[in-house]
Amino acid sequence: MVEVSAVYLGIPVFLAGLYGKYRGLEYILINYRWVFVCLFLLPLSVIYEVLFFLRNWITFKLNSAPKLHGKRVADVQKQVKAWRENGCKTKMCTSRPGWANVSFRQGKYKRSMTNINVNLIDILEVDTHRKIVRVEPMVTMGQVTAMLNPLGWTLPILPELDDLTVGGLVMGTGIETSSHKYGLFQHQCVSYELVMADGSVVKCSKDENSDLFYSVPWSYGTLGFLVATEIMIVPCKKWAKIDYIPVHSKKDLLVKFEEEVMKKEGNEFVEALAYSEDEAVIMTTNMTDEAESDKINNIGYFWKPWFFKHVEQYLHKGRSTEYIPLRHYYHRHTRSIFWELQDIIPFGNHPLFRYLCGWMVPPKISLLKLTQGETIKRMYEENQIIQDMLVPLDTLGESLSCFHKEIKMYPLWLCPFLLPNDPGMVHPDGDTAMYVDIGAYGTPTTKNYNCMDTTRRLEAFVRDVKGFQMMYADSYMTLDEYRSMFDHSLYDRMRKKYECADAFPEVYGKVNRKARS
Repeated sequence: MVEVSAVYLGIPVFLAGLYGKYRGLEYILINYRWVFVCLFLLPLSVIYEVLFFLRNWITFKLNSAPKLHGKRVADVQKQVKAWRENGCKTKMCTSRPGWANVSFRQGKYKRSMTNINVNLIDILEVDTHRKIVRVEPMVTMGQVTAMLNPLGWTLPILPELDDLTVGGLVMGTGIETSSHKYGLFQHQCVSYELVMADGSVVKCSKDENSDLFYSVPWSYGTLGFLVATEIMIVPCKKWAKIDYIPVHSKKDLLVKFEEEVMKKEGNEFVEALAYSEDEAVIMTTNMTDEAESDKINNIGYFWKPWFFKHVEQYLHKGRSTEYIPLRHYYHRHTRSIFWELQDIIPFGNHPLFRYLCGWMVPPKISLLKLTQGETIKRMYEENQIIQDMLVPLDTLGESLSCFHKEIKMYPLWLCPFLLPNDPGMVHPDGDTAMYVDIGAYGTPTTKNYNCMDTTRRLEAFVRDVKGFQMMYADSYMTLDEYRSMFDHSLYDRMRKKYECADAFPEVYGKVNRKARS
């Protein structure tokens, strides 16, 4: 997954503010937070979704997005040129508020920088001849599947959560269960268009301005403002045929997982959920237009069990197969936000709640962030860990041992991905290699857990095995440690070539813990 939020923190600010007067309120916030989420945030999330849907529907009906794109880009250029005319007094960033993105942190750097309005939220073109979709940076994965799937197309890599944006997945990173075939989200992108520090628009691809093209991913908006992206599309089918393969020892997990990942034929999608040190369910999936009627499971319907709970039963039921509608498969973890919703609403997977209130789930991550106060943030930092660590496949065994020792928290999400030896900030030391994303989201059960100390030990381990940390989450690395994990050689040259020093902070200045509130 990429970009997952600490959703259990969504509690109105005014309640958190009372903490100084009423210390007993902390107990209430921890044990009864579901009251506020259910009564306040769930209905508000529904209203937000309806308004956003109507806005998109009207825009597409009027077919105005392609016509307005040039005007919107010109407006971004105008703002950048005005910044230059005013003397380049501060560095620039987008004006999108921190609470509106999916990452669970809000960038406090926005308060001291010049905020540029980049209001680009539409799908511009679906070109089935070239097999690309051209989109603006704030288009979400939910929009993409809703547009492409009915046309018989999809993205090679389509990250899980509906609210993840193309811009966030390009400038940060994105991964899904087809990544063992196609790589990370950046590896399916054909071209980028950016407004640079001088106000010009530059298009880059593998064949045009290629150094810039390879430098954009993981740069977090520190080279220019992304205004359009072309992404590959591939034909899709109606159903996802998913095979559940339970394993009951760590050895079996490592052997079977690698076997399924490395198969040359089939297995369009592969993932695993580890439920303990010794038990996991490996899932292999392929698209199909035919389904056995008695094995169809519309898992995306609101009254259905949360997907990770549904998968867990196969530890006892044994190996099995079922068919899931493709869009349901793509967003199978969305309703429970992987497994974080159980920390908000402990009874959220109960059949009664699902049938009565499941249609309002999940609460909008942006609203959860907007309504959290300082006390809730502190409580989160002390009790939760939200991390995705990318490690070479051949180190998975020792990596799982490290995670078990440091956090002893399950489920863990295991998602394999192919990492080409392309230029840029993230690549293997040698040839193209297979990696695994270990996603840890929740409350560690180790004694005397300390978020900073534990995270630093995990970061050090990942550096030692030549892995990478997804930077949407808290990072406690020093600048030297960060630069040793990520290859800055090409990035530094592009910063100098496009005169970014006065225009944008370096990437570490946007992703390190101190840069975020």
